[in-house]
Amino acid sequence: PTVSDGDVLVIATLTDAADSVEAEQTVRDLRVAFTDELGDGVALVGGVTATDVDSNDTSIRDRTVIIPIVLVVILLILMLLLRAVLAPVLLILTVVVSFGSALGVSALVFDYVLGFPGADPAVPLYGFVFLVALGVDYNIFLMSRVREESLVHGTRRGILRGLVATGGVITSAGLVLAATFAALGVIPILFLAQLAFIVAFGVLLDTFVVRSLLVPALSYDIGRAIWWPSKLWRRGPEVVGAVHDPRSADLVGATHAEGESQPLSRRALRKKRDSDDG
Repeated sequence: PTVSDGDVLVIATLTDAADSVEAEQTVRDLRVAFTDELGDGVALVGGVTATDVDSNDTSIRDRTVIIPIVLVVILLILMLLLRAVLAPVLLILTVVVSFGSALGVSALVFDYVLGFPGADPAVPLYGFVFLVALGVDYNIFLMSRVREESLVHGTRRGILRGLVATGGVITSAGLVLAATFAALGVIPILFLAQLAFIVAFGVLLDTFVVRSLLVPALSYDIGRAIWWPSKLWRRGPEVVGAVHDPRSADLVGATHAEGESQPLSRRALRKKRDSDDG
């Protein structure tokens, strides 16, 4: 041992590999034993293994604190934006499904296919931040349009129209983002490779399965109750609508001179309105 100013330095070599689970458990046992014998903070255990233990514990604590806070904040924002409770809860659950699926597939690929045991403890948190940020963007873009269409055409028809209107943009954005993050996978750093795979796979899953199929299908099955407890939920039966939507180029209903509803195109409606104004 080395003594300096009353402090004692003891260097010991572990019998297990420094990056093994057994070595980490030995460090934890030493810390508990020193705390019981000398008191808290009197003896410190350092080294490579101790650094790994502290990093893992910090990452777990960060995930435990940050992930719930982020989800709650996003849920509140979605509630304010969509003016509903059930729809934001559904969207948050689908985001969690995307993240969990991407994380599970990543563990399967890197552990059993590529043979990399373990992962950087910070990877799940970084992957969560990226996937939630991107997934919520798609959620807001899709459901905002669905809500606008539902105000005019009713919920179920509004879901279909909103999906058609936003599907191409969401798909294109998802492909671009997935390709961008996948480019990080060629860097010979395991942390970046794992993060790139999780984000790229998660974005593709979110784009082609969750946002294009799962969210619209669940919303369609739930129907008008998806907007509970907003006015859109209380407005009554579904509107199959003959109401003109200025954002749509489809045929809409217009009142004929004889009181009948005739299909008119947007151009015809514009001409009719101009003649009426004249």
